[in-house]
Amino acid sequence: MVKLILMKKTILICLMLLYSLFIFAQNVDTARSVKIKGSAMQSPKSLIENLSASNEFSILVKAIKADSLTHLFDGSSPITVFAPTNKAFEKLPAGKLDSLLQPAHKNELESLIKYHCVAGMVSSKDIAKQIKAGNGQATLTTLSGSILTARINENRNIVLTDENGGQSVISQFDIKQNNGILHIVTAVLIPKSK
Repeated sequence: MVKLILMKKTILICLMLLYSLFIFAQNVDTARSVKIKGSAMQSPKSLIENLSASNEFSILVKAIKADSLTHLFDGSSPITVFAPTNKAFEKLPAGKLDSLLQPAHKNELESLIKYHCVAGMVSSKDIAKQIKAGNGQATLTTLSGSILTARINENRNIVLTDENGGQSVISQFDIKQNNGILHIVTAVLIPKSK
């Protein structure tokens, strides 16, 4: 009888310890940090704070600031961003980026930036579910009002296709920010001209 009571107490103590470890693990996870080419993206920070802290996104940040869209990436409404790296921007035709950064092309630049954003928190699992439900493809309406199409390729990568047929692979996904989710893409997506 005494052994049974001691055994129950031991089990109860073990369960309490496991529960406290579980709680602690959840708290650590909410403040997680993801390294991108040596720069830490910390989940308690906003999209613009994390993008600005990384050398990999200096061109994107320059475009966001040139178009006065910082509020979109620092706001309280959650958004999902398909963020092109500097290497992705370098794939644009020669002179295209310089042209977009000119004041005369402000509307085109705004449309391009918003074309990489979707309202709400859309994880890679959400996109995969939409692709499955859509018989192999999902349609994502961007903040520019234009459409991106998502598919899963033969290598099990999520591939985004813009309205012109250009494709970009999500190379890193589900990087949580305090106001959204960041997915890193390998190419700049171009909306159709309106």
